[in-house]
Amino acid sequence: MKKILILACCLLLSPAAFAEMVATVTHLSGLLSARHADGSSKVLAVGSQVQPGDTLATARETYARIRFLDATEVVLRPGSQVKVESFFYDQAKPENDGFALNLLKGGMRAVTGLIGKHNKDAVKYTTPTATIGIRGTHFGALFCQGDCADVPTINGKAPDDGLYVDVAQGSIALQNAAGTVLVNTAEFGYVRNLVTAPAVVPPQAGVQVTMPAAISQNKANAVAGMARGSSAGECAAQ
Repeated sequence: MKKILILACCLLLSPAAFAEMVATVTHLSGLLSARHADGSSKVLAVGSQVQPGDTLATARETYARIRFLDATEVVLRPGSQVKVESFFYDQAKPENDGFALNLLKGGMRAVTGLIGKHNKDAVKYTTPTATIGIRGTHFGALFCQGDCADVPTINGKAPDDGLYVDVAQGSIALQNAAGTVLVNTAEFGYVRNLVTAPAVVPPQAGVQVTMPAAISQNKANAVAGMARGSSAGECAAQ
């Protein structure tokens, strides 16, 4: 009887519950939620699956690390939102691969996976002010819209609104309707808005997107985050 009830529960779940998995939450230090393409929402935990079309949102003081099937890794800052626009990965047919992630709010760091290593043009990150093309990359991106007062800078002042990027390895191409600029290792980039050309800026004018070491250890507050981000709502026949 128990198995029948559990099976009935699963049958009543939305189609999003059975959608294709493209990534997994590997580290978490607070509350992370996902809004699925069908409009349903769910609180995620370490080990939770991410699906195509998901919009992921971190709560205040929350950091989350997401690992995609091609080994791309994305770490989200507190108060951030990203949407997995598309993800296609097939080891046997790399020519069909593609990955598009939309940074809607906040900041992140990303490390290129196999899709980008095989075909850099198959990976695209979009933001409200510019697109980011990768060149075998580890980079950070932060979009400020009156919400970056707590972000540390070299000059001690809160960053102006706009998109900030920093490159730890490789290079990225920043592009919008006003122009394109290449940002290389150890350089900083900035885009004020959609009609202002991207530019490489000196370190004192840039912002480095930093993440705490605890996000890779799942200790202390990360364990508490796992408890808050329980997998309630999932069910499986046992």
